[in-house]
Amino acid sequence: MTSEFKPSNLADWHKAAAKSAPNGDVNALNWHTPDGIAVKPLYTAEDTKDLPHTNTLPGFEPYVRGPQATMYAVRPWTIRQYAGFSTAEESNAFYRKALAAGGQGVSVAFDLATHRGYDSDHPRVTGDVGKAGVAIDSVEDMKILFDQIPLDKVSVSMTMNGAVLPVLAGYVIAAEEQGVSQDKLSGTIQNDILKEFMVRNTYIYGPAPSMRIIGDIIEYTAQNMPKFNSISISGYHMQEAGANQALELAFTLADGKEYVKTAINKGMDVDVFAGRLSFFWAIGMNFYLEVAKMRAARLLWCRIMKGFDAKSPKSLMLRTHCQTSGWSLTEQDPYNNVVRTTVEAMAAVFGGTQSLHTNSFDEAIALPTEFSSRIARNTQLIIQEETHITNVIDPWAGSYMMESLTNEMAEKAWAIIEEVEAMGGMVKAVDSGWAKLKIEAAAAEKQARIDSGKDVIVGINKYKLKEEDPIETREIDNVSVRDGQIKRLNDIKSKRDVAGVSAALAAITNAAKENSGNLLDLTIKAMRLRATVGEVSDALEQVYGRHRADPQKVQGVYAAAYGQNADGTASNEGDTMEYWNQLKADIAAFADKQGRRPRVMISKLGQDGHDRGAKVVATAFADLGFDVDMGPLFQTPEECARQAIENDVHAVGVSTLAAGHKTLVPAIIAELRKQGADDIIVFVGGVIPRQDYDMLYAAGVKGIYGPGTPIPVSARDVLKQIQASISAE
Repeated sequence: MTSEFKPSNLADWHKAAAKSAPNGDVNALNWHTPDGIAVKPLYTAEDTKDLPHTNTLPGFEPYVRGPQATMYAVRPWTIRQYAGFSTAEESNAFYRKALAAGGQGVSVAFDLATHRGYDSDHPRVTGDVGKAGVAIDSVEDMKILFDQIPLDKVSVSMTMNGAVLPVLAGYVIAAEEQGVSQDKLSGTIQNDILKEFMVRNTYIYGPAPSMRIIGDIIEYTAQNMPKFNSISISGYHMQEAGANQALELAFTLADGKEYVKTAINKGMDVDVFAGRLSFFWAIGMNFYLEVAKMRAARLLWCRIMKGFDAKSPKSLMLRTHCQTSGWSLTEQDPYNNVVRTTVEAMAAVFGGTQSLHTNSFDEAIALPTEFSSRIARNTQLIIQEETHITNVIDPWAGSYMMESLTNEMAEKAWAIIEEVEAMGGMVKAVDSGWAKLKIEAAAAEKQARIDSGKDVIVGINKYKLKEEDPIETREIDNVSVRDGQIKRLNDIKSKRDVAGVSAALAAITNAAKENSGNLLDLTIKAMRLRATVGEVSDALEQVYGRHRADPQKVQGVYAAAYGQNADGTASNEGDTMEYWNQLKADIAAFADKQGRRPRVMISKLGQDGHDRGAKVVATAFADLGFDVDMGPLFQTPEECARQAIENDVHAVGVSTLAAGHKTLVPAIIAELRKQGADDIIVFVGGVIPRQDYDMLYAAGVKGIYGPGTPIPVSARDVLKQIQASISAE
């Protein structure tokens, strides 16, 4: 039995679709992505007929369909759990449980003091030790971290950039003292400093000396650690800071080009080291774009490496780790995050990742619990073991939509890469502040679309719960963790060869000064003698100094995005725009009455460099009519209070992400009172568990704005608090 179908054509479809399209315009059905791509509701063979990459196979140039010929049909991606819980002992226990429950590698999160090259006893890190990761001061901490984890069999990924030399050295020595030689070590060190200057800010030294360090690490590992990836070029933190997919893709590949140039300039052959370069992508909720981004990344990296005359297939293929988005997680209605993480994990798998970390549903509130971590890990196990997704290699290949979108993502990113090259490369684009401002503008636009309701976030700006159930969260006792670390530090220093350590540290300083030797080799020698993370960092700081960023902010971007639809036309969302306009009028009225505009200072205290929230709030408040000062990163409470008084602000807003609020926020309030400025109000925004609200209010905080709070709502409350403070004088 046969059936005959009447041939249809695109013109027929347009006529049929126009009947239900808004105003009869089929183009109104297009989805305009943040990257400026118009995604159509229908794709046909016409959209892909001129795309050469659609005829390629996995494991072959340009690797669009995957770096290996068989991909997951033979070996699924590696399941990783990125974690670090205050102490080496607690983190080690978590890793061993995760490995026993199906985890296949260890991914280490370090605390902010370690990231910034400070030992736990340094006065600048009193509120940061053990927060947002594990505290590592010496080889002894590293030995505990990997106790009973066979480092010749388990690959280790370490997210470390600023203090990369002492941390990598500590890992190497911990393995040695476990009986594992360097040539048997497998894993990855992030070692991607350029993105730190754009988004994450856990740098120590400036761009030029940091690139010297990266070159030395690539050189040393190529010679001594052939199974270890010397760098993980990371777009993850760019997207988390607000970059759209095209910016994340372009800037990450441009960073990769810069690192390749650095290694070649050291006299290395590209095919000796390029096969050990790896990448790291964020996977957010734009499902189609994320799959297309990963396919486009492999296409472009192959093109870039051919430009360096690389010949080895391993040099040409892009291999990547992925992590589901932390930014997409919501504090409100948090069990929705299980669904979000699952969708994002599927996008990473369809995009062809080599390893994957899935975030826990409670990470918008606090560090994950064992309960939430198990759900996150099982999400991957279920996809691997139950769905049969792994049986088909690149199932999106040949899709008219996906192939077309892959090409559009590649073209968008390539245009940005060429713009970067015209500036002289990524180091110059970063040094000028241009790259950072591009990401911050994208972040402000995104937040404005959410606050105005144009982008839907279930449980935040649509389908909100009337009441939120409390969620059990993990609590870190920062004081006891720091006390324990200081005790171990003192014990190490009392037993070591003081003269030997001093000589080894002096050798590091001299190598930095003379631009001689290999800094990783010298650091390994120093840490074998039990030099500490802070001492190695100080030895380099004597020559390189500590980098200080210029706290610029974008202006006008939030207001423009808040008041427009995606296609650029004026918004007609009455209530939202009416609220905005009324708030602007009230701020103008305040200025008329007081003789000046309400003035706020947005601050980051401690060593938390994640400044997306701070920058977006500063942009939005400025667009509303506030005078806004940006405090420099890494302020102490004393420094923050002094600047607030000198700038004569009405309010200080503290942005917090890394759980330092219980220590640092009461400290800034106490400092303001101590310096006679208790009329300056303090408000707080960021990741703060609700059970901490009462403590903060009791300490004197006037407003707390958790994730998902619309910025105009927080701005209205801050204005009200400022007015109340003035009236009380």
